[in-house]
Amino acid sequence: MKRIEWKPRALRQLRKIKNHEKRNLIYDAVDTLKYFPKCSNIKKLKSRNEYRLRVSNWRVIFTNSLKILYIEEVKKRNERTY
Repeated sequence: MKRIEWKPRALRQLRKIKNHEKRNLIYDAVDTLKYFPKCSNIKKLKSRNEYRLRVSNWRVIFTNSLKILYIEEVKKRNERTY
């Protein structure tokens, strides 16, 4: 089981989401990352050494360390997300 740490930038991005249901949905999906790599909707990014978690129209970008997952960004999906 891994520990999840939020970077300050990712927390700011999460707080800016005005819809509380979406915010809670993202937070709950990130909580399932404790069992990484046995999670769904995860893909390794080709251009970077990071992974993404898909939650509806939102993407959570994270990096994997030995026992810690660092949540780097929370962004709404568009052509400039990655």
